[in-house]
Amino acid sequence: MHRGVLCPSCFCLSWSAFSVRALRTVSLFRSAVSSRVTVPSADAVGILQHVFGYPAFRGEQEAVIAEVLAGRDALVLMPTGGGKSLCYQIPAIALQRSGRGCSIVVSPLVALMHDQVGALREAGVAAAFLNSTLEQADADAVEQDLLAGRITLLYVAPERLTTPRFIHLLQRLHARGQLALFAIDEAHCVSQWGHDFRPEYRQLHILPQQFAGVPRLALTATADAITRQDIAERLQLQDARQFISSFDRPNIRYQIVEKRDPLAQLKRFIEDAHEDEAGIVYCQSRKRVEEVAQALVESGLHALPYHAGLPSSIRSEHQNRFLRDEGVVMVATIAFGMGIDKPDVRFVAHLDLPRNIESYYQETGRAGRDGAPADAWMAYGLQDVVNQRRMIDASPAEDDYKRVQTDKLDALLALAEATDCRRVRLLNYFGESAAPCQNCDNCLHPPEVWDATDVARKLLSTIYRVQQASTISFGAGHIMDVLRGKPTDKVQQFGHQAISTYGMGADMSEAQLRTVLRQLVATGALLVDAEKFNTLRLTEAARPILRGEQAVHLRQQAPSARRSRATRSSGVGGRVPVAAQSLDAASQARFAALKAWRSEVAHASNLPAFVIFHDSVLASIAAEAPETLAALRSISGVGDAKLERYGAEVLRVVACGATDERSL
Repeated sequence: MHRGVLCPSCFCLSWSAFSVRALRTVSLFRSAVSSRVTVPSADAVGILQHVFGYPAFRGEQEAVIAEVLAGRDALVLMPTGGGKSLCYQIPAIALQRSGRGCSIVVSPLVALMHDQVGALREAGVAAAFLNSTLEQADADAVEQDLLAGRITLLYVAPERLTTPRFIHLLQRLHARGQLALFAIDEAHCVSQWGHDFRPEYRQLHILPQQFAGVPRLALTATADAITRQDIAERLQLQDARQFISSFDRPNIRYQIVEKRDPLAQLKRFIEDAHEDEAGIVYCQSRKRVEEVAQALVESGLHALPYHAGLPSSIRSEHQNRFLRDEGVVMVATIAFGMGIDKPDVRFVAHLDLPRNIESYYQETGRAGRDGAPADAWMAYGLQDVVNQRRMIDASPAEDDYKRVQTDKLDALLALAEATDCRRVRLLNYFGESAAPCQNCDNCLHPPEVWDATDVARKLLSTIYRVQQASTISFGAGHIMDVLRGKPTDKVQQFGHQAISTYGMGADMSEAQLRTVLRQLVATGALLVDAEKFNTLRLTEAARPILRGEQAVHLRQQAPSARRSRATRSSGVGGRVPVAAQSLDAASQARFAALKAWRSEVAHASNLPAFVIFHDSVLASIAAEAPETLAALRSISGVGDAKLERYGAEVLRVVACGATDERSL
């Protein structure tokens, strides 16, 4: 494994030194590149089976690969865990075998590069990366391997790709007809409307200009219609075929709860459903990340903090521990997560409201990449709505941008407040219809709905009358005190006990009133003025409610029900991993032995365990108990290279695992 870095400061060549020659090269080779012969699709199937060990393609994978092998551009939307990486890895291998040279993968994250390169090398594929973790000598060696044709896939960050030095390297390859494909991963980063905009992605528009005829494949897991259009325009893929897979992740259970004591609610959720399992907890601020991580550690959980304010060495250490150790809970800001390939994340929890549905979908999609059951849990309250609206209002962006972001936030608020199927709402946002899923909180435990119209009118009327009686505005706490008839010092100071609605909500609890206020803010009937200490103001949308022309129906907040703990193993000890819960006792013993063996191999290779074999592959091996290499090769996920490297050891572990786990 390479160590160290090629510093961006050494990429100091002037464009003028080679730009004219490069453009001449493009014109000379344009016709040769564009007339390439299509690689037979049978080659792709063979690579899938022999290199990666999978029997058949899933969903749109085969169609995408055929498009790329025909030399055409494509834009691919495929959910997390849907197999996006194979859409460019298999063409890259096929093109290399047919003499077309190296494929370049544009990736925004070092962690993703490391894991994917490690997994490809385990599968026997010549892969490498160029990023800031490489020392100069190692980076030079990668460049030499690239020019010598010894690399099938090279992963680079967009900042690296667009430097004059690297462009020059690619021009040399292109001049020899040895530049096969550009795969632009996490392509939503190019769009200002997306949830993770990165300005450096905008520079990728130079690819069709500098490397005419080289197919480009843009991939992302999340993009609504406006973001897809922006991606196509920014990357000059307007004429490319678009492949849009289903956004549905049926293995994920969506649950959104009202914030009461969020930290206690989070602890109870983890203890009830995911003790000793890997998960991610998202918080909005760095301070909150530190507090929550510490609280979880004090509760006996293996939790780590991650945010941009930590030293890079600490971030790297924590990320590696999350990827390599079992049962780690990562408490993080959104700085963590994109490109994380860990398949056995069993839950993603949000203690703060994300910015929009794209962010929510992308972040929750990091759970259950292996297809096994997983949870997306979120605690949501009035202050979340206030904070998100404040950030949009305070943004220096143009009004068009603010308007789009407000619409996106409104869609997320509608999802949070929904009383019908969460999955139906989520998929509808991406233009996909669906039937109720029977696997979200609203489907499993349909909420009771109550008519909050009268209470909403009283709250709005109180705000109006308080504003009329005073020259200053007031926040939610004071409004609720007036409506509930609490004679606080502030109420008496401003004489608000004389307002006609004073005491009309005495039978309502503060929690109930906050629920109504949250809904009114969420629907836009109320505006929280951040410049005036979070005071409340009526909007035009409040008029039909005050006039009795619009009803307000809200979900009845029921006490949180504790979920039963997951089944524990009686034969091996500890929680049974999801992948192994359907196995009998003997198979579970083999599974435990295989995991112990895999852990040793991964540690010795400095790789995450799932790069060696996923839990689902080990579970299949444990269930089938193969006795020969041929039988082992027939199991999905066991390719030729892994069979040759690990086959004999796996058979040995299987043979002894059920009877004597200690033989390892």
